[in-house]
Amino acid sequence: MSVTLFPNGIAHYAVGGTLMGLGVALLYVTTGRPGGVSTFFSSSWSWLMRGPFFRQASFLDSRNWRLVYTLGLMLGGGLYLLAGMSVEASHIPAWKLAVGGVLIGFGARLGGGCTSGHGICGMASLSAPSLVMVITFLGTGIVTASLLKWLGV
Repeated sequence: MSVTLFPNGIAHYAVGGTLMGLGVALLYVTTGRPGGVSTFFSSSWSWLMRGPFFRQASFLDSRNWRLVYTLGLMLGGGLYLLAGMSVEASHIPAWKLAVGGVLIGFGARLGGGCTSGHGICGMASLSAPSLVMVITFLGTGIVTASLLKWLGV
């Protein structure tokens, strides 16, 4: 029995990856800043949240352009839906999605950024800490997926 790694082809991955690469390159060329997503959302939350974490000068000083970037990410998803592109329904219970989201958010803060920030932007800028984080993300993901498969989950 052969296993097909990409049963739906690779074209949509290639297009998506190219667009992400062009987007972060354009952001870096025009602003000199990397485009990690967790920082953008934290900065956007600084408009509403008054806690000390969200009141950091780095968030407050850059939140105008970061808000535009964040809205662009959401607009891209909306345009995808409006274009009638196929969307797979998730069969994962809402509580598991919520717990996963909280763990991912915690991990992004603990790791000093999210997978997109380290993997796309950090690796592109040859950042040694980003290389360590990407190795950690991938290693943890592989071990977790293998363990869950072994447990039959």
